Amino acid sequence: MSTPRKCLYCNQELVGRIDKKYCDPHCKSAHQYKKAREEPETFYNKVDDQLQLNRKILKKYNKGGKAIIRSHILLNEGFNPNFFTHYWKNSKGDVYLFVYEFGFIKSKEHAVDKFVLIKWQDYMNKRLKI
Repeated sequence: MSTPRKCLYCNQELVGRIDKKYCDPHCKSAHQYKKAREEPETFYNKVDDQLQLNRKILKKYNKGGKAIIRSHILLNEGFNPNFFTHYWKNSKGDVYLFVYEFGFIKSKEHAVDKFVLIKWQDYMNKRLKI
């Protein structure tokens, strides 16, 4: 007589197919999520997490399409200007870095470091630089 098979997540006895590992889809999903969280974070995940955080912060402070904000405010919230998805150069030669549809450029005004925030516009497609 064989020992009863148990769900890999909740340890309930399994009924049904011989190759069944989980009692239901919830346990399967929860077990895979738990397993993924126990593994060390990959480089890809770190980059993706930072890009998502940068986008969230830029979106929060740029409600109207253009804004100027002191750099320490963004940096204190975890913004990292070294993580961006693409850039765009305007006709004056200024290079804006973008995190998806939200762009920024460093600026200094009255000896205070700031970021000029903009949102991607259709006319920028003509000058797209990747």
